[in-house]
Amino acid sequence: MELDFHNLILKKIMTLNIQNKLQQSQQSFKRWKNIPFEERQKYFAKLSEILRARKQEFAEIITQEMKKPISQSIAEIEKCATLCDYYANAENVLKPEKVKTEFQISEVHHEPLGTILGVMPWNFPFWQAIRFAVPTILAGNTVILKHASICLKSGDTLQEIFEEAGFPEGVFLHFEISHSEIEEMIANPIIKGVSLTGSEAAGRKIAETAGKNLKKCVLELGGSDAFIVCEDANLVKAAESAALGRLQNCGQTCIASKRFIIHEKVFDSFLFLLLKNFKKYEIGDPNDAKTNFSEMAREDLANDLEKQYQTALENGAEYILPLERISKAGFKPGILKMNEENPVNDEELFGPLAMVYSGKSDEELLAIANNTLFGLGNSVWTGDKEKALFFAENLESGTVSINQITKSDVRLPFGGTKNSGYGTELSLYALHEFVSKKTIIGNL
Repeated sequence: MELDFHNLILKKIMTLNIQNKLQQSQQSFKRWKNIPFEERQKYFAKLSEILRARKQEFAEIITQEMKKPISQSIAEIEKCATLCDYYANAENVLKPEKVKTEFQISEVHHEPLGTILGVMPWNFPFWQAIRFAVPTILAGNTVILKHASICLKSGDTLQEIFEEAGFPEGVFLHFEISHSEIEEMIANPIIKGVSLTGSEAAGRKIAETAGKNLKKCVLELGGSDAFIVCEDANLVKAAESAALGRLQNCGQTCIASKRFIIHEKVFDSFLFLLLKNFKKYEIGDPNDAKTNFSEMAREDLANDLEKQYQTALENGAEYILPLERISKAGFKPGILKMNEENPVNDEELFGPLAMVYSGKSDEELLAIANNTLFGLGNSVWTGDKEKALFFAENLESGTVSINQITKSDVRLPFGGTKNSGYGTELSLYALHEFVSKKTIIGNL
């Protein structure tokens, strides 16, 4: 009884603390939205300077929290700085638009919504949060970050450096809340929208809650991206890139190459080269600058991957390179040859395990690639321009990369189709996600 009373008091204190922070964010929004676009941009230039000057420090936080090799963590911070530079110099696409009509006044204004909740994952602790927050804040909104439970130091550090860059208190806040409290947060009238990067299951839950409360949401969810190898591809380059595309960040990337769909005429040759490149990835100390592959972020994630591997084998898949567990969260990378009816074909493998398929024609390669519930980013390897365009125009995904692995570029829109979510991140298009269009029309 005493314990129940204690827990009730703690919950009331936490609820009051959250409400106070929400009020702080709302009050900050009232001031921030009136700062001119060009003035807001100056804060992001300062934020970029801080990220570059302290990239080693921030990278060490990432590596400590989720075991990413330090060289990849540094690259993540550098990419965050590049994003800040881009938006610090971006064209103001939110200025009022004059529309020619018979009226004397005929304009469209883009107005920020208010406080936006970002629910972000652990696999890119700084990048995912920065990717969401920067265009959202530049558009005139304020942001509340709910970070993954293993990345709380990343979340706290991000709030600190936003404030160090001069952003008014309350423009960027990091909340430490549980998954069960997210629904309550979204229902709060101060929250005007939500952005999630995460699993398909999490996306469905967020979309349901946001829809119930009539809140706008952006969802960047899982992927099972195809890496298509045509018969005329540069196999040496393709195989090297395939290993990198599957195994960077220990395969824990939504846009990682996961399904390798290979023309039967080059299947054996490509597989030989793929095996050779996969075997170069051996677990090392993530704090060593030479390490390019380390353990998965958590033991439970490794357990999930191992279960999927066993399920695939039990349902007809064959291992080409066995997924060998060598520590609580560490594997030697594996490769599975998949059969058509395998249930794992419809799942996302979030770790160092690849699936390979064979096709007899370009049309069959395309059909296999599109036969998935996901649609984030596909990659096609060919030396023929017409063939590349055939795949680019017919692949069902948010991005198609030709002769390179799929990766996001701040200058270009990023998002998925099908069960990979909806909405746009990055580029100037992202500035429109959390604003409303107000029509002003009349005569004076």
